[in-house]
Amino acid sequence: MTGIGGGRFWDRLLGPDARILSDPSLQLILLANLMPPLGTAMLSPVLGVLIDPLGADATNIGLMLSAFTGSSILFIPLSGLAADRVGRKPVIVFGLVWFGLTGTALAFVETFEWALVLRFAQGIGFASLTPVLITSIGDLYGGRQEAAAQGYRFMTSGLTQTAFPLLAGILVGVSWRYPFLIYALALPTALIVQRHFVEPMQTGTSAAQSPDGSPAHLGALLRSAGPIALAVARASVMLPWFGFLAYNSIVVLDLLDGSPALAGILTALASLSYAFSASQVGRLAGRYPTEVPPLIGANVALILGSIAFFAASAVPFAVVGAILLGGGFGVALTMYRSVITSLAPPQLRGGFVSIAESGGRAAATATPVAVGALVAIGAPQLGFGAAVQAAGAVIGAAGGVIGIAAVLLVTRIELDRY
Repeated sequence: MTGIGGGRFWDRLLGPDARILSDPSLQLILLANLMPPLGTAMLSPVLGVLIDPLGADATNIGLMLSAFTGSSILFIPLSGLAADRVGRKPVIVFGLVWFGLTGTALAFVETFEWALVLRFAQGIGFASLTPVLITSIGDLYGGRQEAAAQGYRFMTSGLTQTAFPLLAGILVGVSWRYPFLIYALALPTALIVQRHFVEPMQTGTSAAQSPDGSPAHLGALLRSAGPIALAVARASVMLPWFGFLAYNSIVVLDLLDGSPALAGILTALASLSYAFSASQVGRLAGRYPTEVPPLIGANVALILGSIAFFAASAVPFAVVGAILLGGGFGVALTMYRSVITSLAPPQLRGGFVSIAESGGRAAATATPVAVGALVAIGAPQLGFGAAVQAAGAVIGAAGGVIGIAAVLLVTRIELDRY
């Protein structure tokens, strides 16, 4: 961050740890991180358009998200174990290639069933990317720098989800197939990472050689109330976010008389909001003595944002809801991941982070299904529109409430130690 006034500008915008953005290893992690967020966010503005050509309906189109996240539940723990055994780099490169191939193939399907099969397969690529990228940051940095780096990674996710959903909303107006071709960008990214990324982990070291890296140590972490509560909190943040992603286009098209382009704008606004909020996590970590105040505030934003978006009677209210959702999501998820990453030693970090991430994907998988089920139950009595509003608001608010309760529980556990 050099140049006349350049360093001071970035310090003011991103905090004093912005200098780590000049680290080539972090730059390659951020490059690899551009693709996996598009597994969900890019579909948000186009799901409503996919219903007719794929032979789906409003109650099951959310399975396009659930199939993707569902495979992650199974494969994220495996990718974490692989990353601890063979290194981070091979798993990341495989994930990029597989994510790009299976995602691009979606442009050529003819049925909803085959689309779900490919989305399930694409989720394996995601499972090999995000958890391992998070783990790699934990390998490279510690303390406030680690929190800042996690925030910058999540910032790039938000920027990606700002630009590409807008592009997808435009492309889907030409053909529903075209947005899926964006996934092909993962292939040249894999080549760059393969050639230039330096493995951050010493793969020859056995976890068993360190007491802190033994399987027994991992088991002890998984049985502790604090890590369990943090994993629950990390999972709960997916409820409001995936409720928004799954039903954004339906709310816009059916309830606000908007267009796919407007749905893309709302996704972009939410993503831009979480990009900015995530970029401030390093600064927040230095301002507060603990993560509790910003995490409580972030979960309150998730609750208010979900209610504002799904209850919106006009576009401006939906905009406010999307921005609140994005802001709360960026701070909460980044801080949860930072704390979880710091709990495990390097030899077991991949496995431990992956287990927590798998729980998050389970919540992400269940959310569209849960909202769809509530809509199906409520529609006969409330009407379709009111049922969507009620289901989305309830699921989203529940995620925020669970997050607050889990954070307070962790705080109580820590206090009881002294």
